[in-house]
Amino acid sequence: MSTMKVRTGAPNSTPKYSGKGLKTGQLGLLAVVVIGISTIAPAYVLTSTLGPTVQSIGVHLPAIFLVGFIPMFLVALGYRELNADSPDSGTTFTWVTKAFGPYIGWIGGWGLLAANIIVLSNLAGVAVDFFYLFLAQLTGQDAIADLTGIRWLNILTCLVFVGAAVWVSCRGVKTTKAVQYALVGLQVGVLAWFVIAAFSRIQQGSAADTIAFSWDWFNPFAIESFSAFALGLSLSIFAFWGWDVCLTVSEESRNGKRTAGQAATWTAVVVLGIYLLGAIATVMFAGIGTEGLGLNNSDISENVFAALAAPVMGPFAILLSLAVLSSCAASLQSTFLSPARSLLAMGYYKALPQKFATVHPTYRSPVFATVVAGVISAGFYSLMRIISDNVLNDTIMALGLMICFYYGLTALACVWYFRRTAFTSARNFVFRLLAPLLGGIGLVIVFLQTAVDSWDPAFGSGSEVFGVGLVFVIGVGIIALGVVVMFIVRRTHPGFFRGETLRRDTPALEVAE
Repeated sequence: MSTMKVRTGAPNSTPKYSGKGLKTGQLGLLAVVVIGISTIAPAYVLTSTLGPTVQSIGVHLPAIFLVGFIPMFLVALGYRELNADSPDSGTTFTWVTKAFGPYIGWIGGWGLLAANIIVLSNLAGVAVDFFYLFLAQLTGQDAIADLTGIRWLNILTCLVFVGAAVWVSCRGVKTTKAVQYALVGLQVGVLAWFVIAAFSRIQQGSAADTIAFSWDWFNPFAIESFSAFALGLSLSIFAFWGWDVCLTVSEESRNGKRTAGQAATWTAVVVLGIYLLGAIATVMFAGIGTEGLGLNNSDISENVFAALAAPVMGPFAILLSLAVLSSCAASLQSTFLSPARSLLAMGYYKALPQKFATVHPTYRSPVFATVVAGVISAGFYSLMRIISDNVLNDTIMALGLMICFYYGLTALACVWYFRRTAFTSARNFVFRLLAPLLGGIGLVIVFLQTAVDSWDPAFGSGSEVFGVGLVFVIGVGIIALGVVVMFIVRRTHPGFFRGETLRRDTPALEVAE
């Protein structure tokens, strides 16, 4: 493949484009961090994972968040090294292909795409719930909140949300940046309000099932079993997932080789702080009982904040619903950046049909790839809503599998890719070998343990397919499906699989400084 350059034209001409046609220099460090936080969606993650995580590991939420942060942070260091060497919107697909060859690289890209498309459907589902809850609170008509239980209306509303997110994403990262500043600012501000209000009510003694704070909550060795630990860790890893979108937009960032890696690190650290404060405040206020507001109450575990909003924030409860709604909407929109640009890269390197490599001439965004991602995620949500009684919990648990798979694979790819330079300096040893190796091995262990445990339908909601747990079917089944699709694609695009379009010595795309 010929060397790929940024097209600069005359010395002072603008705009500049990357080799794939994406407009460069549109995002600074703050913008990329905001997009990273929006993709993780802390308000959405807290409301949808606190219940399942408490059911798994009890009060040890702070411990599991810290333990989940460690492999993610180690993997992020590996991502940063790969991005500095070969900035590319294909991220996992491109880097794993360079390290391990086209077959493993294609499956790594499939894992990233599957995880993003699954979470897109999940985000849309939570957005639907909080949309009707928000309307109920706004109008004072409690019956409106129950509309989310009407299956056809739920699916229809979901399709509207997905369609709106696709439309914004198709208009490019500049529009995305403007939308995300507003939505992320709202959710972080309201979460801070919720934490302060919860601590205040605990101090006043107005919380019914309050639990006294204990430093033992930070002790991961106090968790009862390794299976419980692995499940909790899988959910925790999901809670941090999404920072890699910072690397996905490296071609569209200013000084993308450096900015993207810095943004990923800062995003993970900021989100850890939000989670620790939110988890401690929630556990202390609600307790871990099985009735009422207790976090082990299965009636509220799917949407914890929906139950806690009024008791904690009183007449301002509607703001928490609005924050979660904005969190879902923000993440739903920004998450499209990752699968769309991964599909763009796969099309560009001829691992998928050439149509995926097209970029809109005005918005400089991969419109076709974005629309395809939207259609698949909407279809997946519709199917899951029909066959599962607890679609949100099942997909979250399956997501843990998918995330461990492709993050772990990318971390190990970093180790192998830099194997010849890992011992040339202490810095390289830490960042190119030790950190990604430990992070990758940790994620592989969690993946294997969760896969074994999820065979049992009791691991998730109890939904099953021919006696096999739905979480296993979704997580492992989609990876297996990817293998089948890969061999079908190989018949029509053999050049990529022969190493003709992307290999280790393929020149990296140049990005704007």
